[in-house]
Amino acid sequence: MPEPLKWYDEKAADNSPWLQALAEVRQRAAREGYCYQHVQAIIVAIDQYAEKALGNRDYFLNKPYGTG
Repeated sequence: MPEPLKWYDEKAADNSPWLQALAEVRQRAAREGYCYQHVQAIIVAIDQYAEKALGNRDYFLNKPYGTG
């Protein structure tokens, strides 16, 4: 059975400063209107890093909700 996908949880105590910074930049980039192409390039780069290093391209997005 494959390992379950990992997701970013801002309340987790074991988040590294690097992942916290990436999550913050990705969240802020979505609201930035200065130069759309540059902002999108940053978001894509963060998602590609998450896919390569953590095995889940949607690591910072679409966190599944717990039951109950």
